[in-house]
Amino acid sequence: MRDTIFRKKSLQAMRREQAEHAHGLKRVLGPWSLIALGIGCTVGAGIFIMPGEVAAMHAGPAVVLSFLLAALACALAAMSYCELAAMIPISGSAYSYAYATLGEVVAWFIGWNLLLEYGLANAATAAGWAGYLNRLLSTVGWQIPPQLMFSPGQAIPGTELVGWFNLPAVLAVVLVTLLLLLGIRESARANALIVLAKILVLFMFLALCGPSVQPQHLQPYMPFGWQGVVSGAAVLFFLFVGFDAVSTVAEEAKDPQRNLPIGILGGLGVVTILYVAVGSVLTGVLPLDRLKVAEPLAIALSAMQHPRAASLLSLVAVVGIFSVLLVGSIGQTRILYVMSRDGLMPRFMARVHARTGTPVQTTLVLGLVTAVLAAVIPLSALADLVSIGTLAAFIAVSAGVIVLRRTDPDAPRTFRCPWVPALPLAGIAINLYLMSGLSMQVWIRFLVWLALGGVLYWFWGYRSAGRVIAAREAAVPRADEALVEPS
Repeated sequence: MRDTIFRKKSLQAMRREQAEHAHGLKRVLGPWSLIALGIGCTVGAGIFIMPGEVAAMHAGPAVVLSFLLAALACALAAMSYCELAAMIPISGSAYSYAYATLGEVVAWFIGWNLLLEYGLANAATAAGWAGYLNRLLSTVGWQIPPQLMFSPGQAIPGTELVGWFNLPAVLAVVLVTLLLLLGIRESARANALIVLAKILVLFMFLALCGPSVQPQHLQPYMPFGWQGVVSGAAVLFFLFVGFDAVSTVAEEAKDPQRNLPIGILGGLGVVTILYVAVGSVLTGVLPLDRLKVAEPLAIALSAMQHPRAASLLSLVAVVGIFSVLLVGSIGQTRILYVMSRDGLMPRFMARVHARTGTPVQTTLVLGLVTAVLAAVIPLSALADLVSIGTLAAFIAVSAGVIVLRRTDPDAPRTFRCPWVPALPLAGIAINLYLMSGLSMQVWIRFLVWLALGGVLYWFWGYRSAGRVIAAREAAVPRADEALVEPS
């Protein structure tokens, strides 16, 4: 294997790379667009479903503490993300940061895991969107044939039928792919409108149900004890990770050194406030035995005699889940785009359309793969793979901050993660703790995926990346000469 297998990208090389591709992705996203992307990827099915389920099964009214604990764990990783995003404003998120701090091999496996994470999450989101859409259509007397709502051979509950394929999930992926092909500006505007609708409908829920909170529903506050709060936080942790998608669009952000930390922390802050407020009101208006339902917020509105508001909330939930799929697809395409640019994926995926500034081939390929996954594979058994891939990426980013503080302590940092190395080490410890709680079956599947990635890297990836590195190194002297100022 070549001697550059453990080589890291220097910050100077990344800045040159950014300049080389300045004509590609377009810098059109300001701080508000970045915050909206974080909210759009995070506020979806989770806030409309999970508060009721976690309260009923894990934490009780103390679900608020579970939200705060999960937000704290996520904030530890977010601080590390902010420092590296400001220092390394390159698309690719944890993959790019790992390349600069931990080397090519680690970066490959982080990118490989992120592709799995986003791919399964997007497919699962599309499948979930199908269920919400069918439920909404049923309120007006329409119904999608059940065979077109489930994967091939999957038993349909309450019938003797089996599924053919999930048609609405495919349609969701197709719509998102078409929107992405129009350009990042158009996609960001569509996401911002959906985010605004979601925030308004959540404020509507708080305004209508808040006055009906009954103190007796909040007692006992911790029916499952502190362990219930902790287990609830582990479930809710992954409702906060939309900030990773913000870091994937670094090369499309205006003034990324300033705006990326604003987008990451701003989105995380808004989401935390919304989650805590909704959890507080929801557990105060309904007893726990009525919260384990598919649409707890809509049920609460109906119970408070607001049926029209409940229908409106269900409609926005359908649209809101669509925005989660949209932002998740943006993140996945940008990670694959950067890996292709580095030679670790087929180079044709690094081509950017001259007019729209989008990686067209990458978007089409991933749209096709996601549509197939959503249509034919029941993803419930693979859902935890999304979690373990996310945790691995968070660990790499936290470790990267510690390494870069030692190897390049004088590099300019427009955002500094506080209390290094203590805070990143705390983030690593929490993520490892959460990973240890996943089942052996999940770990086996995860290791199989890593093994497949290792085989691909050994037989193809490192040679392809080596050719790209050689070409860049050959161009360095000319680039350096161009940077010399006349005396």
